[in-house]
Amino acid sequence: MPAISPAFRQAVKQLSDKEKEAIILKAARRDAELYDLLSFELEELTLEELTEQTTDKIHELLLNASGRSLAKALTKALRKSLKEVARFKRITKNPKGEVDLNLYTLRLIFSNFTGQFDSYYKGFYTATARLLLRTMQLIRKNLHEDYHLEYKQELDNLLQQIHNRDKPVPVALPHAFEVA
Repeated sequence: MPAISPAFRQAVKQLSDKEKEAIILKAARRDAELYDLLSFELEELTLEELTEQTTDKIHELLLNASGRSLAKALTKALRKSLKEVARFKRITKNPKGEVDLNLYTLRLIFSNFTGQFDSYYKGFYTATARLLLRTMQLIRKNLHEDYHLEYKQELDNLLQQIHNRDKPVPVALPHAFEVA
């Protein structure tokens, strides 16, 4: 994203309201994320609606993953799901929503696809472990200590499921979520 120069700022300030409106509408038609950002900022789209849209998209991506190698297809779907979570974060600036969407993704994986952890292709197992680690880091860094207790039981359960596998854990995961 380019840095906005002072000359550009001055030129935008000199535009009439009608010209600004035309430019905004033209840009929103071209960029779906900008449209969602504007809808959210103008309160046309609520946080709950955006969260629901994102969970539906994640659900669709993961449960409709298919291909010759399911583990590879799931890795690709997980990558796309994480991009949806990042898009949600860019639009809302809501760290709790980001954590909740990451946990939703992990719940889907652990309830439907743990059999793929034993696949020859270890990318899906590694990506899931990294997502779990990242989610724990986000909770510690961005959320108040009261939320740490709220998420502890679920995170401990997911950590236990990963550590109970015969495969070595691909990233340095703790055995339990430490509450601050």
